[in-house]
Amino acid sequence: MATLFLPLAIIVIVSCGNKQSGNKLEAIKSGIESVIALHEPDDYQPACTLLVLPKNPVPGQPFRIVSTGGSNLKRAKITVSGSPGEVSQTGTELPMWRIDRFSGLSQGSYHAAMVMDGKEVCKLTFEIAPQKPISAQGTIWKTTQGWTAETEILYSAWINALFGSSDEQTSWPALHAVTQNAELNFLHNYLSFGEDNADSKTHVLMEPDCADNPFFLRAYFAWKLGLPFGYHVCDRGYVGKSPSTGQWVTNAAPSSRGNTVQAFNSFIRNIMNGVHSGTARAALDNNNADYYPVALDRSALRPGTVYADPYGHTLILTSWKAQTKNQPGILLSTDAQPDKTIAIKRFWKGNFLFNTNEVVGEPGFKAFRPIAFENGKLRLMKNEEITAEKGFAPFSMQQRKMESEAFYRIMERNINPKPLDAEAALLDLIKALHEQLLVRVKSVETGENYLKAHPGTIVPMPGSANGIFQAGGQWEDFSTPNRDLRLLIAMDAVMDFPGKVAGSPKDYKGTSGSTPDEIMKKLQNILNEKANELSISYIRTDGSTQKLTMAELLQRKEALEMGYNPNDGPEIRWGAPENSAEHNTCKRQAPANQKATMQKVRKWFNQRLHPPT
Repeated sequence: MATLFLPLAIIVIVSCGNKQSGNKLEAIKSGIESVIALHEPDDYQPACTLLVLPKNPVPGQPFRIVSTGGSNLKRAKITVSGSPGEVSQTGTELPMWRIDRFSGLSQGSYHAAMVMDGKEVCKLTFEIAPQKPISAQGTIWKTTQGWTAETEILYSAWINALFGSSDEQTSWPALHAVTQNAELNFLHNYLSFGEDNADSKTHVLMEPDCADNPFFLRAYFAWKLGLPFGYHVCDRGYVGKSPSTGQWVTNAAPSSRGNTVQAFNSFIRNIMNGVHSGTARAALDNNNADYYPVALDRSALRPGTVYADPYGHTLILTSWKAQTKNQPGILLSTDAQPDKTIAIKRFWKGNFLFNTNEVVGEPGFKAFRPIAFENGKLRLMKNEEITAEKGFAPFSMQQRKMESEAFYRIMERNINPKPLDAEAALLDLIKALHEQLLVRVKSVETGENYLKAHPGTIVPMPGSANGIFQAGGQWEDFSTPNRDLRLLIAMDAVMDFPGKVAGSPKDYKGTSGSTPDEIMKKLQNILNEKANELSISYIRTDGSTQKLTMAELLQRKEALEMGYNPNDGPEIRWGAPENSAEHNTCKRQAPANQKATMQKVRKWFNQRLHPPT
């Protein structure tokens, strides 16, 4: 979220929590404009593509055609053997996409075309015929084509169609709950096996965590379209050494499954065992890594681009909401949580941490490395090949060792090319924090519901800072240390905003003619008013509902540094003051040894730092 990317503003996770010197900040600021200019995107013209849905329409069956392209796609005509269809869905972001519906036709060969200004700019030939059963193929799925600029654009369009209509209050219990929605997933039952029907005997089941989520989506798309897919078994690396890539596992691996859906489900279970939080942080220049880094510009940061944060979380870009006269722009993403839920998150410092100092591996925005299909064999494309091939997001080392301040400032320019109104920026920032608090309500409830259903259970807690932030099992499912650290950083950002604007008023609209003190007072009054107006509610141990305003929660920042342990009752997790009426209903506390460990780890929360993981 651009309102957080302030000049000389919030310093993300620097070593030992030290403040950067004024000279260093000035150097960062003076270099930002040249960095932005260097990576200013050219006019982005996505490739034109056509795809028939389903893969093999049968005689008499209505079918659809997905098309992609640039901003002129909306005035194109999509025809089948000269006859136009009826537009049923459209995407309004780049790459633009649309879906045209056609009535069923008789058996035969047909010509589909995209017509622009009377000229065919894209075409394909397809068959309408009775469906043939697919026999066992000996591999997980058969590769029929390699990744190209056209299939990459289609992948971006599919991700945007899946998630682009959702907002930050949207969530699903699992990834397959998204793909089972025919209105969102234009590849729903594309293979015509009922593979996405929840009531089918054999259907796709996908329950990834955050590291698996991008791979599951990429594998699903590749499986449907006969594209190659692979992942590397990586080690986790350590500070000073990025995770390295080992064995490459692909869809060409042998499979004894006679059913393609069963083969796919079995394969993605193997992905869960092979992919982890370090996979996305392989070195930026590693030609064998599953991802490659892209530049921080609008044309490269397409839907489907993955963000690898420095501490193991991954998100997938889904949608750009353009800046308007009255509203800031928004960049949205999706992620998966340990409880397997899928949710929508906006880009801002509370969700996207960036730091290149004292971290394991190299974080940042990355795209899946294309896989070529040549002479019946799969091959990863090299970095220089990707850059040379028109239509792929070019390989870029821009993010290597980048200062966090420069990162956020460049992203601000991408999301909001024009200066923001200071008041509107603050209100949007407050809204983002409120949304983050609402998400935490659900996370705390998840742990509470589990412990209520399993009375007497003590969730085991790791004994080290690294373990607390990284461990799996029940601790990963029900604790919230990573989320709470991000929440604390977000709270700081909201509270610091009036002072930051007062310190750099020329970067915002609506500040001219006012002194820094006047700016500070005006924005602080807005913050106080909105913080008292917005609230969350949680269920206390006795079943009653406790309402807390944002203002109250901002006052509880210190207590929230110790609020991530699911063995504590919800009152403690929400920072209820001891001996208060709110705290008195709490009937469960974490064991003393866990409390002692939490006190030792508290320094990370207090300094807003994350231990290297």
